[in-house]
Amino acid sequence: MVQIYGTLGPSCSDTDTIEAMFRAGMTGMRLNLSHVSLRDSRDRIRVFHEAADRCGIRPRLLVDMQGPELRIGRLAEPCDLRESGETWLGREGIPVPSQVLEALKEGHQILLDDGRILLEVLETGRDRVRTRILRGGLLSSRKSIAVIGLDLHLPAMTEADIANIRDAEEFGVTGIMQPFVRSREDLLEVRRQLKAGGAGNLTLVAKIENLQGVRSLPNLLPVTDEICIARGDLGNAMDLWDLPAAQKKIAAACRAAGVPFMVATQMLTSMEKSAVPTRAEVSDIFNTVLDGAAGVMITGESAVGRYPVEAIRYLANTARAGEAWRTRREGGKKR
Repeated sequence: MVQIYGTLGPSCSDTDTIEAMFRAGMTGMRLNLSHVSLRDSRDRIRVFHEAADRCGIRPRLLVDMQGPELRIGRLAEPCDLRESGETWLGREGIPVPSQVLEALKEGHQILLDDGRILLEVLETGRDRVRTRILRGGLLSSRKSIAVIGLDLHLPAMTEADIANIRDAEEFGVTGIMQPFVRSREDLLEVRRQLKAGGAGNLTLVAKIENLQGVRSLPNLLPVTDEICIARGDLGNAMDLWDLPAAQKKIAAACRAAGVPFMVATQMLTSMEKSAVPTRAEVSDIFNTVLDGAAGVMITGESAVGRYPVEAIRYLANTARAGEAWRTRREGGKKR
């Protein structure tokens, strides 16, 4: 059975809503720990388990670790970046990690908020960088930042990740999602931390969202329990028209190795504001399942969208239709 995942967030923070999501076909949820800890999320996790108890099910709870992901700092208020204008990074501007600020050079292009915003470096200084806004948008705190073509080697796990691993059993976590996996060594380090934290039984999901992960896939498959094709940042790492082929190749490699995979990001993104998805989104989910996906996941659609229950219903029903078609197709081949 294809696993149907939502993401916990403000739009599904009460027991009734999450119960309705379970009854609409959801089998598990993701909790993003990029901004918070498990202990910070105590109330949200309690509501999740209460809703599952009402439905008489034992759902999966996946936590998305911080890992080697870079994010901007806290902003006093959202910043409206207007296309063709300029903005500063660093002192008296948008706070960015020191590793990024020190590595930037004139001409570098910077992606913010999963690529929604694009900047180009015009001038660098000791503690600040001037940029031109090539693609604008509203920027809020703690959004992702990436520099095209620049690889900054960061540890696989943060101190916050290690602390969350120690708390995983207490909060009923069933698996962790390791972001921006770059190598077999990243996953082996995560395995060591899981064992040291008394969480060696958790499912390890390796998120493929950069070119290093794509290239290292043959070495990752033997040391992970599952792969997540995380199309948000993966789509930032390549031309978007190359992303479908990359997804197909990763799916084929997983099938050949017998390693389950899930697909996430923008599966029903229109449903953050609309009660009905686009035909393209439904076709995407259906074809993802036909390619052998063991799970499909929505993120902002349930975390901050207006229609979390409806989004799960469309996700689950479309996945089930794809699964039924896949079963019939495979049965036909056997005959």
